[in-house]
Amino acid sequence: MSNRAVCREASHAGSWYSASGSQLNAQLEDWLSKAQSAIGPARAIIAPHAGYTYCGACAAHAYKQVDPSLTRRVFILGPSHHVPLSRCALSPAEIYKTPLYDLRVDQKVYADLWKTGLFERMSIQTDEDEHSIEMHLPYTAKAMESRKDEFSIVPVLVGALSESKEQEYGKVLSKYLADPSNLFIVSSDFCHWGQRFRYTYYDESKGEIFRSIEHLDKMGMHIIEQLDPTSFTNYLKKYHNTICGRHPIGVLLNAVAELGKLGLEMNFSFLDYAQSSECRKRDDSSVSYAAGALIVH
Repeated sequence: MSNRAVCREASHAGSWYSASGSQLNAQLEDWLSKAQSAIGPARAIIAPHAGYTYCGACAAHAYKQVDPSLTRRVFILGPSHHVPLSRCALSPAEIYKTPLYDLRVDQKVYADLWKTGLFERMSIQTDEDEHSIEMHLPYTAKAMESRKDEFSIVPVLVGALSESKEQEYGKVLSKYLADPSNLFIVSSDFCHWGQRFRYTYYDESKGEIFRSIEHLDKMGMHIIEQLDPTSFTNYLKKYHNTICGRHPIGVLLNAVAELGKLGLEMNFSFLDYAQSSECRKRDDSSVSYAAGALIVH
Protein backbone atom coordinates (compact mmCIF):
# COMPACT_ATOMS: atom_id res chain seq x y z
CA MET A 1 0.00 0.00 0.00
CA SER A 2 1.14 3.52 -0.77
CA ASN A 3 1.65 6.02 2.03
CA ARG A 4 1.40 8.96 -0.32
CA ALA A 5 -0.99 11.64 0.86
CA VAL A 6 -4.21 12.14 -1.09
CA CYS A 7 -3.89 15.54 -2.80
CA ARG A 8 -6.56 17.80 -4.20
CA GLU A 9 -5.16 19.54 -7.26
CA ALA A 10 -5.62 23.28 -7.82
CA SER A 11 -8.08 22.43 -10.61
CA HIS A 12 -9.23 26.01 -11.31
CA ALA A 13 -5.71 27.50 -11.45
CA GLY A 14 -4.94 28.82 -14.91
CA SER A 15 -8.60 29.64 -15.60
CA TRP A 16 -10.31 31.21 -12.57
CA TYR A 17 -7.02 32.59 -11.19
CA SER A 18 -3.37 32.57 -12.16
CA ALA A 19 -1.46 29.28 -12.03
CA SER A 20 1.78 31.25 -11.63
CA GLY A 21 2.72 31.52 -7.95
CA SER A 22 4.62 34.78 -8.43
CA GLN A 23 1.89 36.40 -10.53
CA LEU A 24 -0.84 35.26 -8.13
CA ASN A 25 1.16 36.49 -5.13
CA ALA A 26 1.61 39.93 -6.73
CA GLN A 27 -2.13 40.21 -7.50
CA LEU A 28 -3.17 39.23 -3.97
CA GLU A 29 -0.63 41.64 -2.46
CA ASP A 30 -1.94 44.45 -4.65
CA TRP A 31 -5.59 43.86 -3.67
CA LEU A 32 -4.76 43.47 0.02
CA SER A 33 -2.66 46.65 0.01
CA LYS A 34 -5.70 48.62 -1.17
CA ALA A 35 -8.08 47.22 1.48
CA GLN A 36 -8.47 48.72 4.96
CA SER A 37 -7.93 46.62 8.07
CA ALA A 38 -10.97 48.22 9.62
CA ILE A 39 -12.32 45.87 12.25
CA GLY A 40 -10.15 42.76 12.76
CA PRO A 41 -9.14 40.35 14.09
CA ALA A 42 -11.89 38.40 12.32
CA ARG A 43 -13.30 35.19 13.82
CA ALA A 44 -15.21 34.60 10.58
CA ILE A 45 -15.44 36.22 7.16
CA ILE A 46 -17.89 36.08 4.28
CA ALA A 47 -16.20 36.48 0.88
CA PRO A 48 -16.99 35.72 -2.77
CA HIS A 49 -15.79 32.80 -4.88
CA ALA A 50 -15.91 33.97 -8.51
CA GLY A 51 -12.93 34.33 -10.81
CA TYR A 52 -10.39 36.67 -9.27
CA THR A 53 -10.65 39.22 -12.09
CA TYR A 54 -14.27 39.72 -10.98
CA CYS A 55 -14.10 39.48 -7.20
CA GLY A 56 -10.45 39.42 -6.08
CA ALA A 57 -10.47 43.08 -5.08
CA CYS A 58 -13.72 42.68 -3.11
CA ALA A 59 -12.53 39.55 -1.27
CA ALA A 60 -9.41 41.40 -0.08
CA HIS A 61 -11.54 43.53 2.25
CA ALA A 62 -12.51 40.40 4.21
CA TYR A 63 -9.06 38.78 4.20
CA LYS A 64 -7.46 42.02 5.41
CA GLN A 65 -9.24 41.42 8.77
CA VAL A 66 -7.48 38.05 9.34
CA ASP A 67 -4.78 37.93 12.02
CA PRO A 68 -2.34 35.09 11.20
CA SER A 69 -0.70 35.34 14.62
CA LEU A 70 -3.95 34.15 16.27
CA THR A 71 -5.12 31.63 13.67
CA ARG A 72 -4.16 27.97 13.80
CA ARG A 73 -7.07 26.43 11.93
CA VAL A 74 -9.15 27.70 9.02
CA PHE A 75 -12.63 26.26 8.40
CA ILE A 76 -13.81 26.86 4.82
CA LEU A 77 -17.56 26.40 4.25
CA GLY A 78 -18.54 26.41 0.57
CA PRO A 79 -21.83 25.64 -1.17
CA SER A 80 -22.16 22.66 -3.53
CA HIS A 81 -22.71 23.82 -7.13
CA HIS A 82 -22.36 20.50 -8.97
CA VAL A 83 -23.72 17.65 -6.88
CA PRO A 84 -27.05 17.42 -5.06
CA LEU A 85 -26.29 17.29 -1.36
CA SER A 86 -28.75 17.50 1.52
CA ARG A 87 -26.09 17.35 4.23
CA CYS A 88 -22.49 18.53 4.60
CA ALA A 89 -19.56 16.61 3.14
CA LEU A 90 -15.88 16.25 4.01
CA SER A 91 -13.05 15.69 1.56
CA PRO A 92 -10.92 12.55 1.17
CA ALA A 93 -7.93 14.85 0.47
CA GLU A 94 -5.19 15.35 3.05
CA ILE A 95 -3.41 18.07 1.09
CA TYR A 96 -4.96 20.95 -0.89
CA LYS A 97 -2.56 22.31 -3.48
CA THR A 98 -2.30 26.02 -4.39
CA PRO A 99 0.17 27.84 -6.66
CA LEU A 100 1.59 29.50 -3.51
CA TYR A 101 2.09 26.47 -1.23
CA ASP A 102 0.19 23.37 -0.14
CA LEU A 103 -2.39 23.44 2.66
CA ARG A 104 -2.84 20.59 5.12
CA VAL A 105 -6.28 19.26 6.08
CA ASP A 106 -6.80 18.93 9.85
CA GLN A 107 -7.37 15.19 10.25
CA LYS A 108 -8.07 15.46 13.98
CA VAL A 109 -10.98 17.86 13.49
CA TYR A 110 -12.19 15.75 10.55
CA ALA A 111 -12.20 12.69 12.85
CA ASP A 112 -14.24 14.60 15.45
CA LEU A 113 -16.73 15.73 12.80
CA TRP A 114 -17.07 12.16 11.47
CA LYS A 115 -18.03 10.99 14.97
CA THR A 116 -21.14 13.21 14.92
CA GLY A 117 -22.62 11.03 12.13
CA LEU A 118 -23.80 14.21 10.36
CA PHE A 119 -21.23 14.31 7.58
CA GLU A 120 -20.80 12.38 4.37
CA ARG A 121 -17.72 11.99 2.20
CA MET A 122 -17.40 13.68 -1.16
CA SER A 123 -15.25 12.12 -3.88
CA ILE A 124 -11.99 13.76 -4.92
CA GLN A 125 -13.68 14.37 -8.31
CA THR A 126 -16.54 16.28 -6.67
CA ASP A 127 -14.00 18.24 -4.64
CA GLU A 128 -11.92 19.18 -7.69
CA ASP A 129 -14.99 20.08 -9.79
CA GLU A 130 -16.22 22.46 -7.09
CA HIS A 131 -14.83 26.02 -7.01
CA SER A 132 -16.52 27.43 -3.91
CA ILE A 133 -13.83 26.18 -1.50
CA GLU A 134 -10.89 26.32 -3.91
CA MET A 135 -11.28 30.03 -4.63
CA HIS A 136 -10.49 30.72 -0.96
CA LEU A 137 -7.33 28.62 -0.84
CA PRO A 138 -4.89 31.10 -2.46
CA TYR A 139 -6.25 33.95 -0.31
CA THR A 140 -6.00 31.76 2.81
CA ALA A 141 -2.42 30.83 1.89
CA LYS A 142 -1.56 34.51 1.34
CA ALA A 143 -3.23 35.76 4.53
CA MET A 144 -1.50 33.03 6.56
CA GLU A 145 1.92 33.06 4.85
CA SER A 146 3.76 34.28 7.96
CA ARG A 147 2.53 31.13 9.75
CA LYS A 148 2.50 28.79 6.77
CA ASP A 149 3.73 25.69 8.61
CA GLU A 150 1.64 26.31 11.71
CA PHE A 151 -1.96 26.05 10.56
CA SER A 152 -4.35 23.54 9.00
CA ILE A 153 -7.61 23.81 7.06
CA VAL A 154 -11.03 22.20 7.53
CA PRO A 155 -12.87 22.21 4.19
CA VAL A 156 -16.63 21.54 4.43
CA LEU A 157 -18.94 21.30 1.41
CA VAL A 158 -22.39 22.51 2.45
CA GLY A 159 -25.48 21.06 0.80
CA ALA A 160 -29.01 22.43 0.36
CA LEU A 161 -29.82 22.29 4.08
CA SER A 162 -33.22 22.63 5.69
CA GLU A 163 -33.60 25.23 8.46
CA SER A 164 -33.33 22.51 11.11
CA LYS A 165 -30.16 21.11 9.49
CA GLU A 166 -28.60 24.60 9.45
CA GLN A 167 -29.30 24.75 13.18
CA GLU A 168 -27.85 21.30 13.71
CA TYR A 169 -24.60 22.05 11.88
CA GLY A 170 -24.44 25.48 13.53
CA LYS A 171 -24.58 23.79 16.92
CA VAL A 172 -21.84 21.29 16.00
CA LEU A 173 -19.53 23.99 14.65
CA SER A 174 -20.23 26.57 17.39
CA LYS A 175 -17.62 25.10 19.74
CA TYR A 176 -14.98 25.64 17.04
CA LEU A 177 -16.22 29.19 16.37
CA ALA A 178 -15.86 29.90 20.10
CA ASP A 179 -12.11 29.16 19.90
CA PRO A 180 -10.06 32.28 19.01
CA SER A 181 -7.47 30.12 17.23
CA ASN A 182 -10.08 29.13 14.61
CA LEU A 183 -11.07 31.25 11.62
CA PHE A 184 -14.23 30.54 9.61
CA ILE A 185 -14.40 31.43 5.91
CA VAL A 186 -17.90 31.40 4.46
CA SER A 187 -17.87 31.25 0.68
CA SER A 188 -20.71 33.06 -1.07
CA ASP A 189 -21.51 35.30 -4.00
CA PHE A 190 -24.66 37.40 -3.75
CA CYS A 191 -27.38 38.05 -6.33
CA HIS A 192 -27.07 36.17 -9.63
CA TRP A 193 -29.35 38.30 -11.82
CA GLY A 194 -30.55 37.67 -15.37
CA GLN A 195 -32.35 35.23 -17.64
CA ARG A 196 -29.44 32.78 -17.52
CA PHE A 197 -29.83 32.54 -13.74
CA ARG A 198 -33.64 32.41 -14.01
CA TYR A 199 -33.85 35.35 -11.62
CA THR A 200 -35.05 38.76 -12.78
CA TYR A 201 -36.58 40.41 -9.70
CA TYR A 202 -36.76 44.15 -10.38
CA ASP A 203 -38.16 46.85 -8.11
CA GLU A 204 -38.54 49.78 -10.52
CA SER A 205 -38.95 52.24 -7.65
CA LYS A 206 -35.21 51.82 -6.97
CA GLY A 207 -34.17 53.14 -10.40
CA GLU A 208 -32.11 51.17 -12.89
CA ILE A 209 -31.91 47.38 -12.59
CA PHE A 210 -28.46 47.37 -10.99
CA ARG A 211 -29.73 49.75 -8.29
CA SER A 212 -32.64 47.39 -7.56
CA ILE A 213 -30.16 44.49 -7.29
CA GLU A 214 -27.96 46.50 -4.93
CA HIS A 215 -30.94 47.40 -2.77
CA LEU A 216 -32.01 43.75 -2.62
CA ASP A 217 -28.48 42.56 -1.72
CA LYS A 218 -27.97 45.27 0.90
CA MET A 219 -31.28 44.36 2.52
CA GLY A 220 -29.93 40.81 2.90
CA MET A 221 -26.52 42.05 4.05
CA HIS A 222 -28.16 44.22 6.72
CA ILE A 223 -30.11 41.18 7.97
CA ILE A 224 -26.90 39.12 8.10
CA GLU A 225 -25.31 41.92 10.17
CA GLN A 226 -28.16 41.49 12.68
CA LEU A 227 -26.90 37.88 13.12
CA ASP A 228 -30.47 36.55 13.15
CA PRO A 229 -30.79 33.24 11.24
CA THR A 230 -34.62 33.30 11.21
CA SER A 231 -34.78 36.78 9.67
CA PHE A 232 -32.29 35.71 7.00
CA THR A 233 -34.37 32.62 6.16
CA ASN A 234 -37.51 34.76 5.97
CA TYR A 235 -35.77 37.24 3.66
CA LEU A 236 -34.75 34.38 1.32
CA LYS A 237 -38.29 32.98 1.34
CA LYS A 238 -39.74 36.38 0.47
CA TYR A 239 -37.34 37.55 -2.26
CA HIS A 240 -35.67 34.27 -3.37
CA ASN A 241 -32.42 36.21 -3.79
CA THR A 242 -29.95 33.89 -5.55
CA ILE A 243 -27.26 34.04 -2.84
CA CYS A 244 -25.41 30.80 -3.63
CA GLY A 245 -23.78 30.51 -0.20
CA ARG A 246 -27.05 31.01 1.68
CA HIS A 247 -26.73 27.66 3.46
CA PRO A 248 -23.11 28.19 4.64
CA ILE A 249 -24.23 31.67 5.80
CA GLY A 250 -27.19 30.04 7.58
CA VAL A 251 -24.84 27.61 9.35
CA LEU A 252 -22.61 30.49 10.50
CA LEU A 253 -25.59 32.53 11.75
CA ASN A 254 -26.85 29.52 13.71
CA ALA A 255 -23.39 28.92 15.23
CA VAL A 256 -23.29 32.58 16.32
CA ALA A 257 -26.83 32.29 17.76
CA GLU A 258 -25.72 29.20 19.73
CA LEU A 259 -22.79 31.10 21.24
CA GLY A 260 -25.07 34.07 21.94
CA LYS A 261 -27.00 31.81 24.33
CA LEU A 262 -23.73 31.36 26.24
CA GLY A 263 -23.23 35.12 26.44
CA LEU A 264 -20.54 35.44 23.75
CA GLU A 265 -21.09 38.75 21.98
CA MET A 266 -20.22 39.02 18.30
CA ASN A 267 -20.55 41.69 15.70
CA PHE A 268 -20.67 41.34 11.89
CA SER A 269 -19.93 44.14 9.42
CA PHE A 270 -19.86 44.15 5.64
CA LEU A 271 -16.90 46.11 4.29
CA ASP A 272 -17.27 46.02 0.52
CA TYR A 273 -19.84 45.34 -2.19
CA ALA A 274 -19.41 45.00 -5.97
CA GLN A 275 -21.23 43.77 -9.07
CA SER A 276 -19.66 42.02 -12.07
CA SER A 277 -21.49 44.47 -14.37
CA GLU A 278 -24.24 47.09 -14.13
CA CYS A 279 -27.51 45.69 -15.45
CA ARG A 280 -29.63 48.24 -17.27
CA LYS A 281 -31.61 46.06 -19.69
CA ARG A 282 -33.76 42.97 -19.19
CA ASP A 283 -31.32 40.80 -21.13
CA ASP A 284 -28.26 41.89 -19.10
CA SER A 285 -26.85 39.71 -16.34
CA SER A 286 -24.58 40.16 -13.34
CA VAL A 287 -23.30 38.54 -10.16
CA SER A 288 -22.86 40.49 -6.93
CA TYR A 289 -20.03 40.14 -4.41
CA ALA A 290 -19.82 41.15 -0.75
CA ALA A 291 -17.05 40.92 1.82
CA GLY A 292 -17.48 41.16 5.56
CA ALA A 293 -16.07 40.07 8.90
CA LEU A 294 -17.30 38.76 12.24
CA ILE A 295 -15.50 39.88 15.38
CA VAL A 296 -15.90 38.87 19.02
CA HIS A 297 -16.21 41.58 21.65
